[in-house]
Amino acid sequence: MDRKKYIKLILILGSLTALGPFSIDMYLPGFSGIAKDLNTSVANVAMTLSSYFIGISAGQLLYGPLLDRFGRKKPLYIGLFVYILASLGCVFVTDIDAFIGLRFIQAVGSCAATVASVTMVRDLFPVKDIPKVFSLLMLVVGLSPMLAPTIGGYVTNSFSWHAVFLILMFLGIFVLIAARFGLPSNYEPDQSISLKPKPIVNNFLIVLKEPQFFTYAFTGAVAFSGLFIYVAASPILFMDIYKVDAKTYGWIFAFMSMSFIGASQLNSLLLRKFSSEQMIFGALITQLLITIIFLIAALFHLLDLYGTITMLFLFLGCLGITNPNTAGLTLAPFRANAGSASALMGAIQLGFGSLASFAVSYFVKDSLIPMVILMTISTTSSFVILNIGKRSIKKSY
Repeated sequence: MDRKKYIKLILILGSLTALGPFSIDMYLPGFSGIAKDLNTSVANVAMTLSSYFIGISAGQLLYGPLLDRFGRKKPLYIGLFVYILASLGCVFVTDIDAFIGLRFIQAVGSCAATVASVTMVRDLFPVKDIPKVFSLLMLVVGLSPMLAPTIGGYVTNSFSWHAVFLILMFLGIFVLIAARFGLPSNYEPDQSISLKPKPIVNNFLIVLKEPQFFTYAFTGAVAFSGLFIYVAASPILFMDIYKVDAKTYGWIFAFMSMSFIGASQLNSLLLRKFSSEQMIFGALITQLLITIIFLIAALFHLLDLYGTITMLFLFLGCLGITNPNTAGLTLAPFRANAGSASALMGAIQLGFGSLASFAVSYFVKDSLIPMVILMTISTTSSFVILNIGKRSIKKSY
């Protein structure tokens, strides 16, 4: 594959993957404005974030079999069309319950792009290149949490939060056009794949029983739930506890994203010397030490705004290394049912993310300690899962 085509594919696949993060992050600075306009509380507005996570988690399982049965393009187009319509609906919403429902539908649409992009990485690149490709995708995806809340803050201040969803609608249209004209169709639809519930469930069970899949899918998902904890807690942490305004919050969020991006690119370099297995183990050990130090400092009230930002910056850097490696090793054993495997991996990841965001909305009120406790639990659990699961993996590819 020539370099120009390689870069084009990375950019298009990255834009597909970035649609979800943009939809999550861009409206965060508008939470207080949304609550005021819809006559509700910020906590209720946070439920729209949770409903998005639930929608994107459930939608992953829907699109996996569809992508394997009908090819990568048709389900992708349908999902993006649903996303565009739901985004337009959010522009005109006047009721919090309708908003929560539309965010769920928007998520179901957007995850077609997420599942398709991950699946097509498996289609288009050799197994040995997958962790590197995921690291490059992290660079493209990583720009979204840098840009989204910053743009969202300025758009919300200059116009209103409604304009954010208008921008998301046009972003969906752009991604649809890019996918239509820029992505190859080298996967032959498999008509033998049944869309009846029982065969679909059986297919997912076959994937789930693969030791390499469940070890790295659950290790990655539980570790990555730390990012969802941070995203869900950040408006409360920075705007309510540390009293920063919407624009400043956007810039803090953007700065934090540099850690995730930088680490994912460092990962590409380190993969020349170390295996993905070694990178995951090293990143989780480091993440565990960081969360323990973070928790001790929080409990003894040793952290101001800048100290908190520093600890979160280090924590997110570890996730930037863990995520592309766990994703690559999770999908490595699969070829025929890569769609189902990537969908199940995404559903597991977003499922834990949904639980994490619900936990944040329940526990994080006026202190950062509950957030740090949740991060410590997720990191410790991930490390335990990795070390138990590794015993059952046999090298077979």
